[in-house]
Amino acid sequence: GRNNVCYIHLTLVPYIQSAGEIKTKPTQHSVKELREIGIQADAVVCRTIQPLPEDERRKIALFTNVQKEAVISAWDVESIYKIPMMLHEQMLDEIVCHKLQILARAADLSEWKKIVHTQEHPEHEVDVAFVGKYVDLQDSYKSLNEALRHAGIHTNSKVNIHYVDSEELEKGNSVPLEKMDAILVPGGFGKRGTEGKMRAIRFARENGVPYLGICLGMQLATVEFARNVCGLTGANSTEFDPDTPHPVVALITEWLDRTGRIERRSEKSDLGGTMRLGSQKCPVEPNTLASSVYGSEVNERHRHRYEVNNIYVPQLEAKGYKVSARTPSESLPEIMELPGHPFFMGVQFHPEFTSTPRHGHPLFKAFISAALRHRAASKLRVVAA
Repeated sequence: GRNNVCYIHLTLVPYIQSAGEIKTKPTQHSVKELREIGIQADAVVCRTIQPLPEDERRKIALFTNVQKEAVISAWDVESIYKIPMMLHEQMLDEIVCHKLQILARAADLSEWKKIVHTQEHPEHEVDVAFVGKYVDLQDSYKSLNEALRHAGIHTNSKVNIHYVDSEELEKGNSVPLEKMDAILVPGGFGKRGTEGKMRAIRFARENGVPYLGICLGMQLATVEFARNVCGLTGANSTEFDPDTPHPVVALITEWLDRTGRIERRSEKSDLGGTMRLGSQKCPVEPNTLASSVYGSEVNERHRHRYEVNNIYVPQLEAKGYKVSARTPSESLPEIMELPGHPFFMGVQFHPEFTSTPRHGHPLFKAFISAALRHRAASKLRVVAA
């Protein structure tokens, strides 16, 4: 029945800067349209750039037939994590509970307050180079951006994300990387910008800068290592060079077995098919960087078609690269790292999807912690010089 439903209407209340006026007409009109289909809002949440004046709240309440206290102002804030407190202070939670006849205890937002306080008053600061090809549209990497900021909250740090166009790095300019405390290469697809990403990876590897590669970022780290450490000239992913003499990364259907024959696999194959999608568990090698982050097991979400080619793993490991986690049934590399480097890790999965502001994610927290150590060590070197 009606008592089991609470209608909250979210509406835009534009501010006309040239006139210095807030316009409530769109809200009045949308509420009228809702009434015509039999919906009466119990609360109206007004999205605006600044808190609504009391006279505007009264006007909206009058025209929408809701109590003034149920006209909620949702204005622009620096952090989305302030919004729960904003709504709580205007008692939206109590309005909902009252409407649904729920006897609820008082909300405890102390944890949210700590999150916001840490964001606004961090004790530390790090600069992370985010090397991608969609850097002009930063929301393309929204989940990763937030995962880095979550890690900042849990390391009491302000994470300054510097978006670096990988195509610019292909021109040989490493200046955007030189003052960074860490480098991240995200997932992606397509050949454009991959050589620039590998330049960034090589810079991190050779200069001891903490590096984290996500999905494609792990694959490119493997290709870079194969080329420049293992001496496999022309090594590449078949995604970018189908005729590469060294398919270090390939579709599983394109893998060579140990006799040199192409292994034929399908979507139904136990060995992976053409797409790995969703969550999968796998054990982690003890005494590795991965085990210090995840413990004995990792369970993360995947979305990719290409894998590191197992036939090249012995050559990679002989030169110091290490597979620290494999899938249990197919033995596909899940995590690869570089022992002896301060922090160099590539993961085939997408850990950013499970990061939250309350808990962060262990991998991103470890990455930002490594960035903090690198920053501190860099300052010591400057002082010593």
